[in-house]
Amino acid sequence: MAFITSSGTAKAVKIALASSLAIGGLLLSPLNAQERIENRVAVFAGIDKITGRIHSFDVYIDETVQFGALQVTPRICNSRPITEAPKTTSFVEVDEITLDSKIRRIFTGWMFADSPGLNAVENPVYDIWLKDCKMESDVPPPS
Repeated sequence: MAFITSSGTAKAVKIALASSLAIGGLLLSPLNAQERIENRVAVFAGIDKITGRIHSFDVYIDETVQFGALQVTPRICNSRPITEAPKTTSFVEVDEITLDSKIRRIFTGWMFADSPGLNAVENPVYDIWLKDCKMESDVPPPS
């Protein structure tokens, strides 16, 4: 690593670095690097451990979908532009319907698509994790 002591040389290096970050006419800046896209749909995967089947399902933000005995409600689902490194996150609430028909909250927190094991919901029968976020779904929006 080289250290630059001359202020004129440092300024020339800053200009060269700024121009080298131009990609397709888009200048990447700290503001662009932190840009988030708030999506309307969260995409989850869930495994039914009894049958061994993995299901993928879309859930609109602030809507609840039932997967087995679990109810999944995403509150927000963020991603980044395709020009950025992926970082897809969702704040999710998961409730379990117990055998006596009571609803019990078993998870509230952030899920990360790039680290599905970090905050996945693990239940004796079902596991759920975040796969992606998107704006549209083949599933019709709730009315």
